[in-house]
Formats: sequence, C-alpha cells, structure tokens
Amino acid sequence: MEKKKDQWSTKLGFILSSAGAAIGLGAIWKFPYMTGMNGGGAFFLLFIAFTIIIGLPILIAEFIIGRGTQKEAVSAYQKLAPKSGWSFIGHWGVIGAFLLLSFYSVVGGWVLIYSAISIPGMIISDSANYGELFATITGNPLITIIGHLLFILINIIVISFGIKDGIEKTSKILMPLLFIFFIVLVIRSVTFEGAIEGLRFFLQPDFSKLNAENVLYALGQSFFSLAVGISVMVTYSSYLNKDVSLPMSAGSVSIMNIFVSLLAGLAIFPVVFAFGLEPAEGPGLLFIVLPEAFAQMPFGELFLSLFLLLFLFAVLTSSFSMLEIITSAFSEKKQRSRKKTAIVSGILVFIAGIPAALSSSSLADFKIFGLTIFDASDFLVSNIMLPGGCLFIALFIGFRMDKSLIKQEFTSANNLSDGIYHVWFQLMRWLVPVTIIIVFLGSIGVI
Repeated sequence: MEKKKDQWSTKLGFILSSAGAAIGLGAIWKFPYMTGMNGGGAFFLLFIAFTIIIGLPILIAEFIIGRGTQKEAVSAYQKLAPKSGWSFIGHWGVIGAFLLLSFYSVVGGWVLIYSAISIPGMIISDSANYGELFATITGNPLITIIGHLLFILINIIVISFGIKDGIEKTSKILMPLLFIFFIVLVIRSVTFEGAIEGLRFFLQPDFSKLNAENVLYALGQSFFSLAVGISVMVTYSSYLNKDVSLPMSAGSVSIMNIFVSLLAGLAIFPVVFAFGLEPAEGPGLLFIVLPEAFAQMPFGELFLSLFLLLFLFAVLTSSFSMLEIITSAFSEKKQRSRKKTAIVSGILVFIAGIPAALSSSSLADFKIFGLTIFDASDFLVSNIMLPGGCLFIALFIGFRMDKSLIKQEFTSANNLSDGIYHVWFQLMRWLVPVTIIIVFLGSIGVI
C-alpha cells in the first residue's frame, strides 16, 4: 500500500508513545544497574553526552526515514534506495528487535510477577530479604516461563488493535502517572539517612573508574534507552502526519528519557547506600531496592503496587514498539492480517526467549563466552546490534539518502534555521559514525 491508514491522532500521542518506547526498561530498569556497575556519576555523564551528541541526531534520522517514506522499516530503505543492498538496515532492525524482545520480555515477566504478588501484599514485610525473593522468583523455571508468556500475550493483544486504538490511548493516560509516582519515590529516597553517599556516587563523576569497555556500555545504553539502531522509530514515525516537527519531537523524547534516567538514579542509589546494598548488584538491582524504599513509607505496599503497575506499563510501551516493527514488517509488506501476524510473531518471540528465561535456573550453568544466555543476548543487542544499526543509519543518511528529502523532512513544521540543519547533517555524516567506530575499536582493544 502506498500510505498507511493507521496514524497517530495527535502530536502529544506520538511523543508520549515514542517516549514510552524509549523509556521502559532502558531508563528505569537497565540504566540504574548499568550505572552501578560502570562507574556511577562518570557513566551517567557519558550517557548524557552520548544521548545528546549521538543518540538524538540518530533519533531525528530515524524519524526522517520513517515519515519521509510512510513505510515500515524494511520497505522504507527499499523505497529510498531501490535495487540496492541498503535494505539490509531494515532487516537488521527487525532481527535486532526480535532478539531484544526475546530477553526483554523475560524482564517484563519479572515485572508482571512482582506486580501480581504486590497486590495482596506478598512482598513487603519486616523480615523480608528482598535479594532472596528476587533470586527465588527468577530461579523458578515455571514462574519465569509463565511471566514471559503472559507478557508476550499482552503485547500480542495490544499490537493487534493497532497504533491509535492500542498504543496511543494507553500511553496518553499512564505515562504522566509514571512521572508523578517516580517524583514521589525520589523525594522519599533522598530523605533516608545515608542517602547523601548514594547521591555522590550517582552525581559526582569519578573518571578514574572508567575504561574503554565502560565507554562502550555508556554508548550502548544511550542507544538502548532511546530505542535507536533497530529502526523502531522508523516504523513509529511512518504513522506520523506532516504537521509535526521531527527535531522538536526527537528533542522532547530525548529530554524525557534523560529526565527519567535521572529520576531512576535519584530513586535507586540513595536507597542502595542507605541500606548498605551493592550498587553493582546487576539486573536485579531495581527489584531489590524498590521494596526497601516503599517499605519505609506509610501505605508502602499500596504505593509499591501502584508503582509496579505503572512500571509494568512503561515496560509494555517499549515492548509494543519492538513487536510493532516485527509485525508491520510482515503484515504491511506481504498484505497479511495484522492480528495473525502479531500472533505468529509473538509466539516465535516467546519460543526464542525461553532459554533467556531459564538463565537463572535450569540453564544457569550454560555459558556463552562466560555469559549466561540472558546476559549474552543483552550484550549482543546492546553493544553490537544497536551501535551497528546506528552506524549503518548514519552512513545511509550521510551518503545515500536523497538530500532534498532529508532537508524537507527536517525543516517541515518548524522554524529552525538552515544552520541547525547543516550542523545536524554534518554530525550524522562524520561525528556519529567516527565516534561509534572509535568507541567500538577501543572496547575490543584495537586502539
């Protein structure tokens, strides 16, 4: 089809949905533990720099490719560069989204389980050991598989309804509530005795703790949290009308992403240090710290339940974007039913994610280069596929895509000067690809 019938109904709906796709697990779950394991404040500062200088320009580029073609990821590159090999970028994105969702949905299952057991008050207690609780849940094969399955089923149902009636409606209601709850949690966290040490760890950079690998992780985190590099935002922006400023929308999404990451750090690290926890705890950090914080509040169990439900929504909005790129790539190009394609895609993702779901139980001893299947999947996507996808997109924008279309989409519906456009374009052509290559080569010891 030449143009999609489904469209975002409002600019706000698009921005909130894109922010939901970007924020999710990237900002709330992964950012705190990656910061804790990779240098604290120095990592955070690098993350901000990479988000602004590298991530934001790429986000604008994905918006331009998507709206400029009104096509999903694979067809977009085929339309812009027909009879060439550039369409591999779209295929790269679909594969990346598939792999990312296969282990992302495992964490989504954890959030779903925590949300369910928090409602009857089964998490917070005076004698609870929250680290042991997390280990018990993730170490139970049946529980993790069920959580993984239910999370995928929710995704299938929402994606079957489409953009406006599925993703946008839920994003416009629940995203603002998540911000409010996060701010309340931050206020409580920073008032704990001993919280100041956590604030220093998070906000005071110590560059002596950084190495080339940490820099790669910071770059990968900026891509992960903005959902760039796998053409998710190409697909999302293909549903966008021409009366929306792409640079302004990308700027709004990036600012919200940095702000939520800041809130996550301010909510987590004061509690970590106040209660003598380990900031390098890893993927379970959030699930251990949140109950500790809410247990110290009046009506803590109630607020924990509400926060977990909102957190679950944020996780879902990210996963929606991943299943959407997979579904749209097959349903629109092949003229297949969206609902049937979403079901088949979801089933395949569920099957692919089973090994990651069992990484803390039945397959805990199975290692790939010293990593569990879950950690290996995370490393492959975050530090190879996302930076690689961003590199390919930068080269495509800088050296292959029609320059008049790029400028038309960049300047549409805004009053930005030609100078800003030219600065952005030169960043995409030179700084972005060179930076990605240097950081990657440094991380593997070549330079």
